[in-house]
Amino acid sequence: MGDIGNAGPDKGKGGKFLILPPGYNGDVPKGYHVFRSQTYGVWFILRGFLVDGDTAPAVANIKKNTRIYPLAKANNPAKMEFKNVSGKVHNTIHANNFHFFEEINSLIQEEHKDAIKADERGRLALLGIIKGQKFNPDKRKRNTLNEAALVGATIARSMTFACRDEIVYFYPKDDRTWFSSFAIGNHEFMEDEWLNLDARVQFMYNAIGITPAMAIAMPGIGSQYAAAVRDAKGKYLDGSKTYKLTLPKNVPAKDFWSIVLYDTQTRSMLQTDQQFPSLNSERGGVEHNTDGSFDIYFGPKTPEGKENNWIQTVPGKGFMLILRLYGPLEPWFDKTWRPGKIELIQ
Repeated sequence: MGDIGNAGPDKGKGGKFLILPPGYNGDVPKGYHVFRSQTYGVWFILRGFLVDGDTAPAVANIKKNTRIYPLAKANNPAKMEFKNVSGKVHNTIHANNFHFFEEINSLIQEEHKDAIKADERGRLALLGIIKGQKFNPDKRKRNTLNEAALVGATIARSMTFACRDEIVYFYPKDDRTWFSSFAIGNHEFMEDEWLNLDARVQFMYNAIGITPAMAIAMPGIGSQYAAAVRDAKGKYLDGSKTYKLTLPKNVPAKDFWSIVLYDTQTRSMLQTDQQFPSLNSERGGVEHNTDGSFDIYFGPKTPEGKENNWIQTVPGKGFMLILRLYGPLEPWFDKTWRPGKIELIQ
């Protein structure tokens, strides 16, 4: 729907933001950055940066300065309540079976009827998913939908991890390691005058949430992402093996860079003995080589002497890694700087 912060209308200076509901045609008060939602449900996410490797300053800043309240109570907003769910187990993964359609039905019942287009409503209606009506398919249809969900997830997984379209690869001529889910260059996945459904599936199967700033090139502002699921020889990454990735010197990130490992089955962060399966330059401790480059290791056990540059993997599980650049600089966009291939070393 929109961005706040350095990529938003406030340019990182903060301010008041007004989220208006679907169909709102009343007066719009002055002094707000206005976003109009197409749905009743709105997801609002703030990302705070580490300070000297510590999350506490960002958390304190958000608690002190963030207030969310109905416009009608702007003169006397209720006190904000913040709940810490760090380390709590919770599932954000969509089902790959019949329950997937129950999730869709739940959304249809919660939202207004025009939250999705008429042709989409029509396809769901043929499955028995209709606003205001109970979704209770018979055994035959349940079995069919169960298989459909599995096949759909399989297609999406293939489009994500084995895409044949060269447009998704950063360096298609000599290295198909690194790919982008933002290849279309806009958050609505429009290519010229048409919707690129393959590009939308490839991104949404992995990430679910998107904002305009994630998809467009803005040197020094926002972020850029590069993902990988294969090693230098084109083999899928295997959690029982050990790999090395070299990031050349002068990583083009004004703010910081990070690498995070994800489970290819759930698309959530890999669950290991490490609290966070990641490394980043802001947290500190990542050791660089004499020429300024970084060697990052992935494997089930720590390579000797590489503890500060190692992320743990899980034997028997594949994994995906994402390189993030916050405040990406021109060498990333003109490709004069590029990450290395992922080399199998054991």
